[in-house]
This record gives sequence, structure tokens and C-alpha cells, in this order.
Amino acid sequence: MGLITFTCAIVTRALFILVALVGVLRVTWVKNDTTYWFLTFLFLPLVVEMIVTLKSRKGQDYKWFSPPIFLFLVSIIPSIWLLELHHQQNKTSDPQCRNLSSWDNLRDEITLNKTMGNSTSYQDYLKNIEVLFSAVCPNNWILALHQVLLILLIVGKWLLPLGGGVTRDELSQLLLIFVGTAADILEFTSETLSDVKENSPELVYIILAVWTWSMLQFPLHLAVVNSTPSGEGEDGVQEPSLLARHSTDMWNIVEALFIQDGPFLVVRLTVMTYFGVLHQMLVFFAIKNFLVVILNLYRFAVICQDVKPSTGSAVP
Repeated sequence: MGLITFTCAIVTRALFILVALVGVLRVTWVKNDTTYWFLTFLFLPLVVEMIVTLKSRKGQDYKWFSPPIFLFLVSIIPSIWLLELHHQQNKTSDPQCRNLSSWDNLRDEITLNKTMGNSTSYQDYLKNIEVLFSAVCPNNWILALHQVLLILLIVGKWLLPLGGGVTRDELSQLLLIFVGTAADILEFTSETLSDVKENSPELVYIILAVWTWSMLQFPLHLAVVNSTPSGEGEDGVQEPSLLARHSTDMWNIVEALFIQDGPFLVVRLTVMTYFGVLHQMLVFFAIKNFLVVILNLYRFAVICQDVKPSTGSAVP
């Protein structure tokens, strides 16, 4: 096993555990309940996977599926669920906070941090940290955790050693897809959750469930990794099937229809029709999701039409 491969495999999983630990810390802090430390048991499968991968596969990832990314999602998604639900249930009772939406507020926060750092006793230092953490708005904490999660998924996939059969060209395509996917998912959660009314807790569960479902795109590599069908059988040339010839295109269509844009469109239409929320950005992104769904259906029809003549001409 090369030193670079070993280092990348260890460092990536260490970053995964560190970010997941920050999520558990925040949940314990917000809930003021130490029993939530049991969420750290969700880190154990990731540690076991790291040991098994280093010993059996010399640190290399798999071709079609990435277990470390999937287990990282398993370890951090429960924390984000708890934070989002707690924030939605306690919007009105949240104390005065500092929204980090301008350079002046951020500069004041840094200045406050430096001033509190001059405390002499350890107890005073802990109290100052508590005041500092409480001064930042809960939605800023949650948004930051969402952003770090998505960025780390992209960077982590880049750092993880390549799986067998995955080329650097396919990896570069996958990372570019991840960037676009992450931007769409972040926009969906931040914009849609901000539209939730105080008396609509069921909408929060729907949005978080769709968000969790959409995050399952990141452990999968089917959108760019090509399968190599056998082009010749015992009786001569054999035409490959539709799925074999257009595997990446078919998977992209499935992702758009059933994992990302399709569910996002359903949620946005539900928000507009059932919950009575309507504004310019919500309409725009609903139209964008609708166009993506229609264009993918059109792409599927084009693929089917292209396959029919080729399969018919192959028969003598």
C-alpha cells in the first residue's frame, strides 16, 4: 500500500468523524442533554469500514458504491434532523442572537471572541465560550453544518483512493456532478425550510425526508462509471441491451426523476398548493425542477427511439 493512498484514506475518514462529532456536540449543546452523546456510536461502522478497507483493499474505494461516504451520511444525518426539528419547534422562543449575514457582524463576533479569550480562570473561559456560541443564531449553525457536509462530501470523494475500474476522467466528471447536486440540495433545504410556517411540523418532516433521500446520490457512482458489456457471444455479434448501452444516461434519468428533481418538484408544489406559500423564488425553482423532469423524459424517449432501429437492423 502506498503512503499517499494510506494517508488519504485515513485523513478523509478522520475529517468525516470530526464533522460528525461537531454535529453531535451541537445537538448535545442545544438539547442540554448528555444522552445524545450516544449518537457517537454511529461512528463505529465508519471506523470498522476503514480497518477492513485498509486491510483487504489496501485503502481503495469500490467502483459503484462508496461505503465511507454512505457511513458518513449515516453518522451525521441524525444530528442534522435533531437540530432542524428543534429549531423549527423553538423559533419563537429562541433568545436574541447575532446573525452572521454581514462583515460587521462577523467582525464584532471575532472581536468578542478575542476579548473573552483574555479570561483568567478556566470556569470563566467556559462561560465565555457558552455565551459566544449562544450569540450565533441557530439557523446559522444549521446552515453552516449543511454547507460543511456538502463541501466535505465533494472534497472527501476527491481525496479517497480510486476504486478498481474508476478512471481519473470519470472521477473528474463525478466531482463536477457532485458540485451541481450539492448546490441544488442546499438551495432546496435552505429555501424550502424557510417557508415553513409555525403550525406546519409535518412539512418539516417531508422536507427532511426528501433531503435525506436526495443525499443518497453521493455514495453512488453510477452516473459516470461505464459498464463494459460483452459485444460478442458464441453465435456471433450480439447487440447489447438498452441498459448496457446507455447505463450512465439511464442512471442520470433515474436520479433526476426519482431522487432529486422529481421529489423536489413534488415538495414545492405541495408547499404552494396545500400549505399556501407562494413567492417568486419558489415558483422559479419549481419551474426549473419541472423543466428538468420533462427534459429527462424527452431524453429517455430519444434513447428508446435510437435503440429500436439499431436492434431491428441487427437481425439478418
